[in-house]
Amino acid sequence: MRHYEIVFLVHPDCSDQVPSMLDRYQSIIKTGKGQLHRLEDWGRRQLAYPIDKVRKAHYVLMNVECNNALIKEIETAFRFNDAVLRSLIIKKDRAINETSSMMKEQEYRNHRQANTEEFEASDAGEVESEFDSEERA
Repeated sequence: MRHYEIVFLVHPDCSDQVPSMLDRYQSIIKTGKGQLHRLEDWGRRQLAYPIDKVRKAHYVLMNVECNNALIKEIETAFRFNDAVLRSLIIKKDRAINETSSMMKEQEYRNHRQANTEEFEASDAGEVESEFDSEERA
């Protein structure tokens, strides 16, 4: 079996359908005795250029190990699904399990935002305690 990286873009109005789409594609892979190595839902992102007058799309990345017949079936599923704006399937040399740079960036932003919120909350607590001590004096 060969290793593939699959990226597909879903119309932003159909973002709520992404989990069911992922279940469908995962079941195609599992029934065909393939293996899913990585699945990343990148969420809604800005497109570099409009596709069908749409400026945003929901991005999904999958790394799978399967045979050529399964890839053809997945391509057909993408082609006949109106919610899928674009798809790209690339053959890889090996299975890729580590997180992508897109997810690392998103995790970094989430971590940084959480730290900022904690800092602001603790800073606000210090300011309140300063005012309390001034009022008591």
